[in-house]
Amino acid sequence: MRVSFYTLGCKVNQNESNAMLEDFCRHGYLPAEEGEGADVYVVNSCTVTANGDQKSRKWLRRMKREHPGAVTVLTGCYPQAFPQEAAGLAEADIVTGTTQRRKVYEYVEEFLRTGQRIVAIEDHTRGEAYEELSPVSRFAEHTRAFVKVEDGCNRQCAYCVIPRARGPVRSRPFESVRRELEALAAAGYSEVVLTGINLSSYGKDIGSSLTTLVEQAAGVEGIQRIRLGSLEPDLMKEDDILRLAKVDKFCPQFHLSLQSGCTETLRRMRRVYTAEEYTRVVNRIREVFGPENCSFTTDIIVGFPGETPQEFETTCRFVEEIGFLKVHVFPYSRRRGTPAYDFPGQICERDKSERSRILGQIAEDVRARQAKAMEGQTVQVLLETPLSATMFTGYTPLYLPVVVSAPGHKSGDLVTVTLKEYAEGRCRAEIL
Repeated sequence: MRVSFYTLGCKVNQNESNAMLEDFCRHGYLPAEEGEGADVYVVNSCTVTANGDQKSRKWLRRMKREHPGAVTVLTGCYPQAFPQEAAGLAEADIVTGTTQRRKVYEYVEEFLRTGQRIVAIEDHTRGEAYEELSPVSRFAEHTRAFVKVEDGCNRQCAYCVIPRARGPVRSRPFESVRRELEALAAAGYSEVVLTGINLSSYGKDIGSSLTTLVEQAAGVEGIQRIRLGSLEPDLMKEDDILRLAKVDKFCPQFHLSLQSGCTETLRRMRRVYTAEEYTRVVNRIREVFGPENCSFTTDIIVGFPGETPQEFETTCRFVEEIGFLKVHVFPYSRRRGTPAYDFPGQICERDKSERSRILGQIAEDVRARQAKAMEGQTVQVLLETPLSATMFTGYTPLYLPVVVSAPGHKSGDLVTVTLKEYAEGRCRAEIL
């Protein structure tokens, strides 16, 4: 029996798909290779945008049309956020949300026995426990391991449907995290990325904190680099910054969620910080780590309802002032089920597309300047995708992408290099 997964959305979703795949493999299933038919098709959905829902429906319909005898499963955020709509998709033999992923294999076996369609979507509840999935031991085409440690979000941003899809903050106990880290280290992974829906909130429900988790993870033998997923700037406190600076294994690339560089826009978004407060956090991190020893990446939404040309210009200037190494620019997606869906001042698609283009070019110019400033530095690089027998892509601790010739090495190795010129999205590096 073979199983195929189609995963949409964030690194957390990808981690959960890997965990569900591990569960199937433990019970004798094999992952379907690209272009190979499968007996079970699972879509792990994302519902951040309406386009994500559409992709899930389209893929399910195609799989059911091309493989009518296969079992089709819809799981993830889409059915959790819009259960009635998802339950109505006849192309899905099994529909479940974000509370029952550990049972997907069991539901498939039940469907094979009975032939009866299964819809199992349970509501999230306050105080519910973190859902333990199968430990992930492999990451296709990745030399970094992504470890999910938190789920849920207690915030109510005006544009976001995720709290509805993911429920309240739940943290994974460290003993569970430690076991997965030890297994990953034994499998040869030297770098791990801790991920979550609202990662900064880790530990609030179990009397711990994200900083404590990083310190504990650094004690796991074999793990050499620890990187963090997206962080909330208002939750980066002085004590956290000082403690993280003392963790040798910590990669000081801070992905601080921004969304807009204009305080007026942030208020309409119902974000809980101002642009000025964001700047103070960045400046303090640079003071503690040293400006050459840390980097900042972020996400920005352009074309949010009511965003004037002047507010957009303020965001553009903010990107230049902060000096981000990488900016993910997204046009605002009007999302049913969120307050912003009905906000006045909706921006037309053409203007959103143009603002995305303008800010994207500004961000790339800033990125090139940041990379230029790193020329001549000696750093460690984790080798990732091989381009030839000796040429690899990879990342520095600050998440600068490089290309380096490393004869005698393989993907997953850590090598010491000197950084050279930056061009076409990567920095050339020479191995020492």
